[in-house]
Amino acid sequence: MKQIFERGAFSNYRITDSQLNETINETRTFSQGGRVSYKRTIFLSHKHSDLEDLKDIIGFLQNNYYVDVYIDSMDSGMPKKTCGETAQRIKNIIKNSDRFILLATDAAIESKWCNWELGYADAQKYRDKIALFPIKEKGSYDFNYKGNEYMQIYPFISYYNGTEFYKDGMPIERGYYVCYYNQEGIIITPLNNWLK
Repeated sequence: MKQIFERGAFSNYRITDSQLNETINETRTFSQGGRVSYKRTIFLSHKHSDLEDLKDIIGFLQNNYYVDVYIDSMDSGMPKKTCGETAQRIKNIIKNSDRFILLATDAAIESKWCNWELGYADAQKYRDKIALFPIKEKGSYDFNYKGNEYMQIYPFISYYNGTEFYKDGMPIERGYYVCYYNQEGIIITPLNNWLK
């Protein structure tokens, strides 16, 4: 099982600038209270400096799971300077999004805003609609990843390569899953099912 992905692991999904502009247009529509389509909406919390990883994950989610992604840093309706209105807009959008994913890089884990968004989502979405997308620095060890403690309390996205087994001995199909720990061990749900 791959629990923490390296930066660049999803670069083959990286969206182009024109695709990013399309996502920005969807973000604007959604932030104004409109639904772009009948797709699931995801509030993708991220550190603004993680743009390359953000483009990769947007592409991964949109190409594989038929979802719309909201990106607050691309929302032209946000105030130019961070203020109370910024927080209120983010709260409304998190509340109205179907799912909340934190692009959990080390920088995002240290960000006050990302932590505030995760805390608010925790109060609004509960555990079944929140997931971390853990990403570590390229070439670093998993134990150096700053979000390890978050992965103990929040669901996270991981990858199973098809060689692992459920407790009952049945093989786990290769693919991406949302996982969380409880008293019995790890509980997994296919990412596709979690997004439906």
